Order: sequence, then C-alpha cells, then structure tokens
Amino acid sequence: DFCSDYGSHDKPGTALGRTVPDRNVLFPDTFHTDHLLFYERFKAYQDYILADCKASEVKDFTAEYLEKVIEPSGWQAVWRTNVFEVLVEVVDVEYSALKAVVRLSEPFLCESQDSTFTFECVQKLLELKERQIPLQELWVVYDESGEFDQTALAVEHVRFFYQCIWRTWDEEEEDDFDYFVRCVEPRLRLHYDILEHRVPSGLVADYQNLLSQCEELYRKFLNVRSSISSSDVDSEIENVSMVEGLKLYEKIEHLKQKLKIIENPLLRYVFGYQKYSGLQAKGLRPMGTKITHVVSSTMMASLLQSLMRDKLCPTSCGEELEIQFHNDPLTAINACYEGDKVIICPGHYVVDGVFCIADSVQLEGYGLPDDIVIEKQGKGDNFIDCTGADIRISSLKLVQHDAVEGILNVHQGKTTLENCVLQCETTGITVRTSAELLVQKSDLYGAKGAGVEIYPGSTCTLLDNGIHHCKEGILIKNFLDEHNNVPKITMVNNMIHNNEGYGVVLVRPAMSCDVKNASAETTKGNFFFHFLKGGPLTSKSSTPRQEQLSECVTELELYEQAEISEETEGNYEIANELGTASAKKNQMHKKRLSELGITEADDNLMSQEVFVSIVGNQFKWNGKGSFGTFLF
Repeated sequence: DFCSDYGSHDKPGTALGRTVPDRNVLFPDTFHTDHLLFYERFKAYQDYILADCKASEVKDFTAEYLEKVIEPSGWQAVWRTNVFEVLVEVVDVEYSALKAVVRLSEPFLCESQDSTFTFECVQKLLELKERQIPLQELWVVYDESGEFDQTALAVEHVRFFYQCIWRTWDEEEEDDFDYFVRCVEPRLRLHYDILEHRVPSGLVADYQNLLSQCEELYRKFLNVRSSISSSDVDSEIENVSMVEGLKLYEKIEHLKQKLKIIENPLLRYVFGYQKYSGLQAKGLRPMGTKITHVVSSTMMASLLQSLMRDKLCPTSCGEELEIQFHNDPLTAINACYEGDKVIICPGHYVVDGVFCIADSVQLEGYGLPDDIVIEKQGKGDNFIDCTGADIRISSLKLVQHDAVEGILNVHQGKTTLENCVLQCETTGITVRTSAELLVQKSDLYGAKGAGVEIYPGSTCTLLDNGIHHCKEGILIKNFLDEHNNVPKITMVNNMIHNNEGYGVVLVRPAMSCDVKNASAETTKGNFFFHFLKGGPLTSKSSTPRQEQLSECVTELELYEQAEISEETEGNYEIANELGTASAKKNQMHKKRLSELGITEADDNLMSQEVFVSIVGNQFKWNGKGSFGTFLF
C-alpha cells in the first residue's frame, strides 16, 4: 500500500490542500505539499521509497517507487526555475531518469521577470532538453478528484529529497551501511529541528556555511579528478594534479565530518559550535569615570537608605560616586562601560533580550538570590553572552524558558559566578575555547542538556556548587580539534546528583589504542593531578590507602585497590580518564610530526601539561553513574 495518510483512490475527492498563485491569477492552483510533517516524510522514505537501500541504489529505488505511484500522463504542472514559471502538460514519465516528458499547455502561460521568454523561446528550450524536465522542478496542478494526490506527493518527496537530503558526494561514501539510517534520518531530523527553532541560529549558519564550502570543494575535486589522465605515463602535470586532488580530498573529509556532527542529534549538542558573538567592548569612558547602576522597579526611601549604607558609600575619602537608576537589568547592562557596577535590588524582572557583556563589569544582586529573579521571556538563542576580560556576577537567580541555547555562554575572557541560582532550559553554562569560568557556591538545575559544558582549550573552576536534575551533570568536550589543548579543570566539593545520565561525561574520539596498552599509556601523560588536602568528604570505611590520598599528590597513580565509596569514586575516575586521554593525544601529536619528517619537537609544545584538581566532589543518584566516556 503506497497510499499516505492523506487518503487513497478508494475515497472520493482530494485530501490535499491547494496553493493559490501570488501574482498571475491566470495560473491554476497547485497542490500544497510542502507542509508535510516529519513523521510523514520519515514514513515515506523509510517504508516506501528507500527502505534499506545503499547510497548507490538510491536512484533505482526511487525510480521503482515512482513507477508504482505516479500517473504516467494526463496531468498538468507548473515548471518553475529561478527565472520563469511555465504551465506544462505531462505526456510521459522517464522513471529511471526521474524526469517527466512535457509539452506546453494551451493557452500558453508564462511568468518571468524578463519579457523575452516568449512561446518560441520556451519551446526552443524544451527542445534542447529533449522535452524532459526533472520532476523536482514541477508543481502538480490542483485537482479536486483526488486522482493525482499520490502523484503530487511523490513529486514532493523527490523534490524535498534532492533539495534537502541528498549530497552530491553521497554515492562515493561507503556502501556497507543503510543509507536511510546513516544519512537520511539525521538530515531529516535536523531539517525539522531547524524549522521548529530547536537549533541555535549560529549553528544553523555554521551548517549552511560548511555545506556550501564542502559543495564548492567537491566541485573542484571532481574537476581535478577528471583532468588526471588515465594513461600510465607519469608527467609533472599529473603529479601536481594528484597532490592537489589529495589536498582537496582531505579538506572535504574534514568538512564532511563537521557536517555529520551537526546532523547527528546527539553530537550536535555534545559539540555545539565555536560561536563568536562579535561583541565589541566599549572600554573606559572618555573621562575615565566609572558609574554604579542601580536597578529597581520601584525605589522606596528605606531601600535607598539601605543601599547608601551598604553599597553606595564612597570607597575613599573625597571620592564622589556617580549613580544611574534603571527599572530593568537589560537597560543597565547596555549602559555599562569598562569598570562599571550594576546593583540589582530585590524584585522579579522579566526581560526580552540578550545580556551581551563585553566589558569588565560587576553584576550583583542586593539580597538573597531567590529574592532577585531575572526571567528570560520570548524565544531567543542566548540569555547571557560574556566576552569581557573580567566579568563578575553574584547573588542572582536566572530563570530561562523556551530557549534554544544555554543560560550563560562564556566566549572569551574570564567570568566569575558566585552565590547564584540558575534554572536552565536547554544547556546550562558553556565555557568556550580559550575562555575562563569560575563558579562558586551556586546552584544549577533543569538543563535538558548538560549543566556545565567545558570546551577544549578552556579553563573551568567549580567550587562548592550543586549541579542536579539535568540530562548530564558536566560535559567535558575534549579533543574536538587536535589544535586545541585539553581543558584545565578544577572541581572541588561539588554535589552532583539526580542527573538523568552521568554526573560527568568525557567526550573524545575513539582511537585504536583504546583497549590495549591503556594502562601503560596512562603513566606517560604529562599531567599533574592534585588531590587537595582533605580528600573525599564521605567514605564508608577509612583505610591507610585513603588517608594517603588526602595528602598532596604530584604524580599520576592508579588507585585500583582503594576502597572508595560510590559517592566519591568519580573523582578518581575522572582524573585517571583525563590522564589516559591526554597521553593518547600526546602520542598522536608525535606520530603526526614524525609523518611530516619532524623527529625533534619543542618540549613545551608537546607537553600539553594541565593542572587538574578533582577532589571532594559527591556523586549521588545519577541515572548512569558518576562518570562515563563517550567515544565517537
């Protein structure tokens, strides 16, 4: 049964809607088919069109499907190009070529921006094309009888597939896997996630840019490949072409890998994207003055007196303090220059916009975090973007709803978060490459992704925090790019609990040496794991071995025989796994240098040293355990 949910020939009348032409009223209506739901397209491609075919079999399977459902003749369509629209009549279908044989309808109807497209001009163009038009360029004319419903849907499926799913290089991919599972499903899901605003706009732009780059490079690659002679005679030109082709191939494979990461629903949020917000710091004011901004929806005399006593008194004798008053935090942030301070009084502030902090400013609440709530309303990519050299945020509660990106993004510089409550929606806090984050005595919960995402090359310090009721507690994104250093991480006395997955997840590429020699490689890493004095907070039993762990340790050791409680064992797992991963990366660097003919390397370049302090953290009631490694 090739009939969709829209009905079949057994039921009288069409089940499809119609699209009325915008401009030329003489043109007939067409079937409205571009609104299909995800599951409708999914079902059509999986059950009726592609099934378990390989990439090289896609065209044959599609032709077989069309032959069973499409009417071979007797229907009209609008032939649309970037230049014109013409009404045609289909007289035959070349299924294997995915084309329709057409003739111009009478009377002749043509819509174009250029009046030179006359009947004779279009007729000549058809003759050059042997009257065969790709099905994806045809929009089936509306018919109330329902006789052409399946034809319209079949044409729509072909059009959508070749516009949104198919890539010109797909046929050259390995044919050992199911094409639908490997390519169609993830690309289809990404398409609908974008339509439904579930993907950050920056990531969408990155994907489109990567796709354009890959298509352009692939065209160049095909030209180079076709220019290489098939003869066995070596020539200098052929050798140059071979080298150029290999370079293009490597670039294409690198871009394809990035595309696959974004297309994969899991990896898309595991890796995200290297977004740079492009925020420009204002710097100091021309006169060098610094202003204190006070935010309050209403200012009472008693509140002003308290502020004067606690916050607004001159810091030194004879110094005047300039104060500006605002009724919402966003206005205050936008008015800030380098060195300004924003004091937010108790209240519930609802903002519709993005906090873009590009200068070194202080943002602090006057009171307890639960009394100073900033709630983000409206769909938007970001809540708070930080690029300033030294940003400090304290004593606030941030509430996020209906979001696409995380609650706080640190793109560059250093951001300190202290005594805050973060009620998240998608991910929580993200610290990007080369950025630095310090979170202390704060509570973070509710993220549908990870509570904290740590990118390669970043520095992240987490002290005395609660991270709970998230998809994952902390996500360490290691080795996303071989040129980035491993992240520098300090985790001390955090309570990571009640997360759906793991308390901490390390993401890294799978390598051939993952299984054998793992323990040997661990000891080779130039890592220093410092277990701070005090050790685990809780333990079921105390042993001499554990007492030794509470002292400072300056070399990596495997405490396989230690009796560590379930609540604290994640500290050692994380440290050991990071050490193993770092050693493998170091080994890969040396191998690449060796392949390039470089036998000696700068020790500072190769060491990739990082100081990691992971101690005293408690892991409780996490769905999959305290620590896990995700290999891709």
